[in-house]
Amino acid sequence: MSEISRQHEKGHHRVPPAGLPTQRIEAFSDGVFAIALTLLILEVKIPPLASIANDTALQTFLIKQWPTYLSYVLSVIVIGIFWVAHHGLFHYIKRADRKLLWLNILYLLCVTFIPFPAALLGEFSVYQTSVVLYGATLAITGILLNLMLWYATSGHRLVEPDIDPSLIRVAMIRNLIGPVIYSLAIAISFLPLHFFGLNSVQLCFALYALVPVLYILPGRIDTYWRQARDANEVSSVDGDTGLSGVEVPLLRRISPEE
Repeated sequence: MSEISRQHEKGHHRVPPAGLPTQRIEAFSDGVFAIALTLLILEVKIPPLASIANDTALQTFLIKQWPTYLSYVLSVIVIGIFWVAHHGLFHYIKRADRKLLWLNILYLLCVTFIPFPAALLGEFSVYQTSVVLYGATLAITGILLNLMLWYATSGHRLVEPDIDPSLIRVAMIRNLIGPVIYSLAIAISFLPLHFFGLNSVQLCFALYALVPVLYILPGRIDTYWRQARDANEVSSVDGDTGLSGVEVPLLRRISPEE
């Protein structure tokens, strides 16, 4: 074997994988998320001065606006959850390609559309059309997030080759919880149901409010991150293991049963 061949083979693992860097994708996405969050507050309006004759009238107006407040708070939390999921996803994506760029743009398209159905929900919360449109938007957004995850990890296309398969599986299941509940809630809105004084549309709204709780509570993906952090702490105490920053967290695996 020639000296050039030996040098090439020796330095083979130091060659960075082909692909585009992800820094600009993350920066651009963060800006879009910030704009989407800002647009939500624009739908929380104050009453015209001429329509308020006294303090009682102002209080009455503010109380009647409770669906708008609820829609605002719910939508801020939901967009925050989508941002957290996007941030976590790009922690593992090490490179990008054109298909991922366009999948990310489609995802952001849905994120920036959320303020519109959120405004409809706040103004027409008793109508099925506004409730269904809101849920459908969130479901499609969640599906696109999972599509990005599947694309990036399929065949380790854009992630490290030694990433834990159980991590991918847990993340995909967790990402699908929201779209499944939103789809179920939309189906319920078409049924003539009454439960604890709530009609089908109100039950649908209640299920929407349940989804953020499920994502805010710690899940198995958080167990994986905690194990990865513990592995890093152990490696720092024991000294240099000779492993890369990506390989060290993968020393500890999360089982599907955890």
